[in-house]
Amino acid sequence: MNALHTDRIVVEAIDLTKIYGDGKAAQVRALDGVTFRIYGAEFVAVMGPSGSGKSTLLNLVGALDRPTSGQVMVNGQDLSRLRDLDGFRARTVGFVFQMHNLIPTLTALENVEVPMQGQGLGERVRRKRAKELLDRVGLADRAHHVPAQLSGGQRQKVAIARALANNPSIILADEPTGNLDSASGDEVMNVLEILHSQHDTTIMLVTHDPLVARRTHRILMMQDGKVIHEDLVGDTYTEDLKALARSDLGQAVLGGLTLDALSTAESNAMRSILARVAS
Repeated sequence: MNALHTDRIVVEAIDLTKIYGDGKAAQVRALDGVTFRIYGAEFVAVMGPSGSGKSTLLNLVGALDRPTSGQVMVNGQDLSRLRDLDGFRARTVGFVFQMHNLIPTLTALENVEVPMQGQGLGERVRRKRAKELLDRVGLADRAHHVPAQLSGGQRQKVAIARALANNPSIILADEPTGNLDSASGDEVMNVLEILHSQHDTTIMLVTHDPLVARRTHRILMMQDGKVIHEDLVGDTYTEDLKALARSDLGQAVLGGLTLDALSTAESNAMRSILARVAS
């Protein structure tokens, strides 16, 4: 368990299953008995191959879809019992998608204000908070630019500021760096890391990129609709060792054992091998 999180449970999934299609032959089991918790101030990555259920899981946590069976609790609220899901999403969850989904005719400032509409805030309050959030993501000087005048990374930063508009309990980010070049993706991850470390923002991030996942603090690895294992993210050396152990080469060397099955002495031996190879 990550020492940086609080004891408050923000998300709890219990035996979560999602099946698409009618009839056994046409059914797709996108999620198959998934159980996990996310605590306050955690930064969690969800990884896995295409079709493993990552985005489906995010959609259920964000109340964009309902499970076939099982339970999703967010901030102690059972989503299956909520009637006003739109209100729940507006107040509790901030979404950041692979495509920024900004309104092209609105400025960055106006885009950040959009989620605050209908929340009982006056125009002056909305404008002040939007400016503060753009400043938080490093875009105070781009407040009056429309999306077409911003780079891809800047547009995604506006999307992050927008996701924070109503002070949500959790940010759900679905491949937020997926459409960006490496430099822009790095800037977006820097923003998310700062939000987490300096503002205790709870973040659940779906990614296919192991380098992005390494910048979080816990990784849920999915395959065939199941969470097959989870790891606390260690130092770079440890993560390199895990990557080697799970590669085809590593599995051959280890005789099919997973890294968790290694003793401390065996892990240290693997470290020594890596050190000799790298020198």
